[in-house]
Amino acid sequence: MKVYLPILSAFTLFCTNVTAQNSVIGMTCEYLTNPIGIDASNPRFNWRFEDNVFEKQVAYKVTVDKDSSALVSNKASVWNSGKVNSDKSLVVFSGNSLSPFTKYYWRVEAWDKQNKVYKSSISSFETGFLNSGNWKGAWISDGEDKDLKPAPYFRKVFDASKTIKSARAYIAAAGLYELYINGTRVGDYRLDPMFTRFDRRNLYVTYDVTQALQAGKNAVGVILGNGWYNFQSQAVWHFERAPWRNRPTFCMDLKITYTDGSEITISSDRDWKTSTGPIVYNSIYTGEHYDARLEQDGWNTINFDDSKWKNASYRKVPGQYISAEAMQPIRNVEKLQPVSIQKVSDSDYIFNIGRNIAGVTSLTIAGDAGTVVRVIHAERLDKNGKLDQSNIDYFLSGKTKAEDPFGTDIYTLNGKGTQTFMPHFDYKGFQYVEVKADRPISLTKESLTAYFMHSDVAPVGKIQSSNDIINKIYAATNASYLSNLFGYPTDCPQREKNGWTGDAHIAVETGLYNFDALTVYEKWLQDMRDEQQPNGTLPAIIPTDGWGYDWGNGPDWTSGIAIIPWNIYLFYGDDKILKDNYENIKRYVDRITTTAPEGLTSWGLGDWIPVKSKTPVEFTSSIYYYADAEIAAKIAKLFGRSADYEKYSQLKEKIKNAINNKYLNKEKIIYGEGFQTELAAPLYWGVVPENLRLQMAANLAKAVADNHFHLDVGLLGTKAILGALSNNGQAETAYRLASQKEYPSWGWWIVNGATTLYENWNIDQQRDLSLNHIMFGEIGAWLYKGLGGIQPDEQQPGFKNILLRPNFVEGLTEFSAEHTSPYGKIISSWKRTSGGIEWIVNIPGNSSATVLLPNTIVALTDNGKKVTSANSQRIEAGTHVFLLKEK
Repeated sequence: MKVYLPILSAFTLFCTNVTAQNSVIGMTCEYLTNPIGIDASNPRFNWRFEDNVFEKQVAYKVTVDKDSSALVSNKASVWNSGKVNSDKSLVVFSGNSLSPFTKYYWRVEAWDKQNKVYKSSISSFETGFLNSGNWKGAWISDGEDKDLKPAPYFRKVFDASKTIKSARAYIAAAGLYELYINGTRVGDYRLDPMFTRFDRRNLYVTYDVTQALQAGKNAVGVILGNGWYNFQSQAVWHFERAPWRNRPTFCMDLKITYTDGSEITISSDRDWKTSTGPIVYNSIYTGEHYDARLEQDGWNTINFDDSKWKNASYRKVPGQYISAEAMQPIRNVEKLQPVSIQKVSDSDYIFNIGRNIAGVTSLTIAGDAGTVVRVIHAERLDKNGKLDQSNIDYFLSGKTKAEDPFGTDIYTLNGKGTQTFMPHFDYKGFQYVEVKADRPISLTKESLTAYFMHSDVAPVGKIQSSNDIINKIYAATNASYLSNLFGYPTDCPQREKNGWTGDAHIAVETGLYNFDALTVYEKWLQDMRDEQQPNGTLPAIIPTDGWGYDWGNGPDWTSGIAIIPWNIYLFYGDDKILKDNYENIKRYVDRITTTAPEGLTSWGLGDWIPVKSKTPVEFTSSIYYYADAEIAAKIAKLFGRSADYEKYSQLKEKIKNAINNKYLNKEKIIYGEGFQTELAAPLYWGVVPENLRLQMAANLAKAVADNHFHLDVGLLGTKAILGALSNNGQAETAYRLASQKEYPSWGWWIVNGATTLYENWNIDQQRDLSLNHIMFGEIGAWLYKGLGGIQPDEQQPGFKNILLRPNFVEGLTEFSAEHTSPYGKIISSWKRTSGGIEWIVNIPGNSSATVLLPNTIVALTDNGKKVTSANSQRIEAGTHVFLLKEK
């Protein structure tokens, strides 16, 4: 039994004299702030309210116009929703058809219960092509063979004959690119466009280049990198054999609007000039080779002599679709200086960055012309203090390692003084960097800078506790999550960089509690839909060149097609992602059904990398099959698809019964042999019969205690075990597991120096030991769910109503969890005092919460007033201070 606490006196910190102007904040269009170049014909608008200003919205009005002044004068002609009686703060545009290449302004007015109106500031969004038929540019390349190693450079000079009002550059590429105007690189995005299945879909990026242009002549320059399109390294996933593989290519339209209203478009065509340059080799997988002696100074400026450059060549369109890249970009997000430098010899130095990251290094160096400098990246040192790549380089073909060394940038100096080198088209996973030259060089600690690169998603979560191990595990989890977010979720940033579907759905809640990553997942789910075969099969890695359709896939991994959209719906309250993927989810579940007519399936990898106990693959895969069918049924019900709802409801019960009939021992109340994963997975995913649930959890707690509170699980068990315990009255055991410092545990990694999560519990493992893996990252979400108790309410998703189920475990004296939901900041912060427990809760405006406390807690007061317990009582927006006493 849970104890439910009503709030009979809800104290709120709302001010009565606040100005109504600009109290509406958090304005986003397609989950981006003032985006340009979006292709959504019916974009989504979101807003929220300043903290402690707004309690409840009862109506809204959204207006859209091409002229911002029309919003002020209430004369919007593109869309005026009128006053809508609703508490929604996510609205889909339903006005007049949007035009391509057009800037629109939008504004929100919201009314509270006192009929007071609150107005937002004016925001904007700008459409892109909307239709691929609007492109004027041609796809061009340099006409060379895909095996040619030097990167192609392109340039174009044009004349801007009038005064420029605005200019936009739209560029799509198969491969990677960097864009320059008048000698200066445009923007700070890295590794654009994002990786897709290139023969299905290519992405374009939009830039505001108004300030980069000048009156008269201008020069545009483009460098193309190989990326995953022209994979020239050789590794086990066969991207070098990808059906799309070719020399990189791009298509570009530069649209200029003059102050007199006239427009011109500078497009990619055969008139562009092309040559090679100093980037003599680049691999997204291994590194970049740069020969500074081949630099052509001023190649991207108007006065450069390009008479020796040839004309570009036309190329076939690489994919079926060209879509806007409407998502947070990859950036060099954090700059890190080395914490130490070791001089091995006059030509060899080792730098320690201090923590494990994904990204690149920048080297400032001077030396004689022809000096070859190798910048080698690794996660660890060997016992002699030398770089050790043996845990991450073994998938690279030995035939090519000599000329294409792993994790290594190679720079050849030109002897013209001090230069700074940073790779253009790759990233690595590393903590240690060795700079090794073929002749003496002079370096200091300041010679090297590291950059932590990842998709630049905004932080929306924070955990702080009285246990330093928990704090470090939390930081390590976030570091691994970000290290594996590069326009798609990856497994590790060094050895593979693959979009493993299992790793992604295991870590999705960790990501969503901590970062505003919806746009990245929306893009990746489009990749999933592009990869799904007509019969519903999905590959193990996405995007893929074809590898993974016959190994590594199955319900335990590729359930990401169902689990990720469902979680995004719970966190954001936006059903678009369910609509986009519903038919694909059905097709996937139906595909499993064809191979599992009796309700059990052994299709999958199972509880990957367990400590010792091996749970049957059929058991875990069937549980994920059940979870997929349940999600399909829930979505069907949500959309009023009664036939589908009946079908998948019956299917999930069939699967559940099949699992229980074969594996459940009703006398011992265990599954199988009683391994931790065998008890945790069915508890977590709801397979255990209700009358056995609490005893099953007790048996799981006993199994953990019998193992001295150590983990004995693999990937799938790790996802389930903490929640299975804390959701069922065994939070103390869950916390002892989470805070354990002995092998095997998360804390074991930390006490041994980890700053990220590892791939294997055994830190002495010879293989399968990436030191920056996200697959064991569920603990990052559990801290919010299991200790802070912040959980979405399926009946009112997007944290419209928050379920607050904290656990005040004995091992902590203080704990605080914060999550910025679509409605604002949720806080659940508690500490032990001489009088009991003080629990501070903040509920953002226009949302509410339901408090569910453990049986051991008696509520004393809420903001100084006595509280009477009752079932399922709700508290409203505002700050509440509870004083609690344990029985």
